[in-house]
Amino acid sequence: MTRRISLPGAAELFRPTEPERDTPDWFEDTVPAERTEPVEQAPRRGTPRQKHNSKITVYVSDAELFALEHARLVLRGLHGLAVDRGRVVREAVAVILADLEENGEESVLVRRLRQDSGP
Repeated sequence: MTRRISLPGAAELFRPTEPERDTPDWFEDTVPAERTEPVEQAPRRGTPRQKHNSKITVYVSDAELFALEHARLVLRGLHGLAVDRGRVVREAVAVILADLEENGEESVLVRRLRQDSGP
């Protein structure tokens, strides 16, 4: 009798857990569906800490990183919210995108981007 343990191979460990689809998830969300009556959408929210399928890299200045870390510590110290920087960023993105959808030309994002781009 051998005492060697049989372990799963890489193919078993890293196999897809969902069936493959013909179209990516993001594509279905971008194709407008015909609607006959308006549908109220839930307020836009950032996703909580979880495994995310997509990643972007954002470069920030030292001052911006310091401000982000300070905000995280304020949320923890004064408000009892233990969140990571990624969660703060996802919530900030959700808030600014909801404002853009709701206010369009008058949104904070449009005004600030126009201000930064000059006349």
